[in-house]
Amino acid sequence: MLVDTDFQIGVIKPVECYKEAWELIKPHFWLLFAISVVGVMIGGATLYILTGAMICGIMYCFLEVIDGREPKFESLFKGFSFWKPGLFVFAVMFIPTMLVIGLIYLPVMAAAVMGQRVSQEELVSFLAGVFLVDFIVMIIMVCIHTLLLFAFPLIVDKQLGGWESIKLSVRGVWGNLNGVAGLWAVGFIVSLVGLLLFCVGVYLTIPIIIGAHVVAYRKIFPGSLPAADSV
Repeated sequence: MLVDTDFQIGVIKPVECYKEAWELIKPHFWLLFAISVVGVMIGGATLYILTGAMICGIMYCFLEVIDGREPKFESLFKGFSFWKPGLFVFAVMFIPTMLVIGLIYLPVMAAAVMGQRVSQEELVSFLAGVFLVDFIVMIIMVCIHTLLLFAFPLIVDKQLGGWESIKLSVRGVWGNLNGVAGLWAVGFIVSLVGLLLFCVGVYLTIPIIIGAHVVAYRKIFPGSLPAADSV
């Protein structure tokens, strides 16, 4: 399938993306909130095998709103049409993290099971090393997640394969790096405000943050979601 892979540069204004997203999703807030929660729950219940598909379904629903269509709860399950590329992108994002965590903590668990004793100095040195590695891994994963920010909507919107969506997402993010970084910064502030609202408020910020990311995606990759019968 031949698709338009052109993208815009320098079009992201983070605060404006959040304002625009809120105005668009406000009439459908609780529906989009339910779609997001159910999608995450299905992904977790399937041992994350269907998480990529569910993220694609969530992206489909938000794109419907951003493109001026009426969202439907059942649109979440359109993500099953993209489960292979969705699984590929999800694996690229999260498997490296799991491998590094395993390499760090498996020796500790093995030592505990075997009843090995360590001195206080060895324990402090080990914990300091773990903290440093965790910090480095966190920075690397933030970078990876940032570069792949638009991979899932690209799968749905442009009907690309997993690897193609990753490459195009990297190009789109890199061409708008300052705007995307600002988007994450505003998202962090929004999440922090949610945490201050008795902690549960952070969950209510999820549709707003996703919506802002999808608005930013549509500014970088103009177009319209394909008709439902073509998905």
